[in-house]
Amino acid sequence: MAVTTTPQLRVGTRGSPLARAQTAEVCARLAAAHPSLREDGAIEQVIIKTTGDMVRDRVLADIGGKGLFTKEIEEALADGRIDCAVHSMKDMPTRLPDGLAIVCMLPREDPRDAFIDRDGRSFADLPSGAVVGTASLRRAAQVLHRRPDLAVVPLRGNVHTRLRKLQEHQFDCTLLALAGLRRLSLDAVATHVMDTADMLSAVAQGAIGIEARVDDERVRNLLKPLDHGPTTTAVAAERAFLDRLDGSCRTPIAALALLDGKGGLSLRGLVVSLDGKMLFETAREGPETAAVRLGADAGEELRSRMPAGFLAEVT
Repeated sequence: MAVTTTPQLRVGTRGSPLARAQTAEVCARLAAAHPSLREDGAIEQVIIKTTGDMVRDRVLADIGGKGLFTKEIEEALADGRIDCAVHSMKDMPTRLPDGLAIVCMLPREDPRDAFIDRDGRSFADLPSGAVVGTASLRRAAQVLHRRPDLAVVPLRGNVHTRLRKLQEHQFDCTLLALAGLRRLSLDAVATHVMDTADMLSAVAQGAIGIEARVDDERVRNLLKPLDHGPTTTAVAAERAFLDRLDGSCRTPIAALALLDGKGGLSLRGLVVSLDGKMLFETAREGPETAAVRLGADAGEELRSRMPAGFLAEVT
């Protein structure tokens, strides 16, 4: 196979095992779509260390939110050091820097959460006082809403680190995105998969998005064949819901949009207090062509139903 000395496409990514696995999937799909990108060296993966990767002793909400996993990557994209960037869409703020856009999304993986208990117990069977380790305010708040008798402790680190801490008895159980476990071929560690009625997913969980410069027509055309329309539509509804409430990761917000394959979309969303005591929930159904409107309307409804100052209290 011919060797390309200058890469045709520089793809930016975080350096975690999951980020690398997601980027490898993107590169494989690009090579399948474009013969010119199948040459050795045609695609270069550029590893960029983000603030979120470097600061591991505090929860994201305390150090600036989910943008800490994207800031340095987007700076590299904006100044031309990379041509596009691969992101877990659940890490993306709802507002992107001027000149940048999510131009395509891969088919979404299963958006549900996996429950992992060191002793193989189900979530319902956990004894009172059991300790749940999680880095997610969304998961923590929903755990406390369903089981106020449990204890929740903060947990940072990549998937492998969290699983290691579980085996080291730093806590009794944890919750991780099933999509990430599957992409790392680790889904066998799951005790069971949580029903979304009990643990609603993070906005855009399981979706991989690719960001590029708005004015870079060459790169946008290369990425266009990778876009999965149903995923893009569902995520648009969820992100519109989030945008009406709080675009950071400081508020326990969850949403999941599902398409019925016949042009219809259903959306369920909720906001819950950090202690789990107050939960506001809503749902929408309508045509998938109205995805953004449905999501935004659902978000506005919850905002109107919450007590004055509720969002400020939990952010």
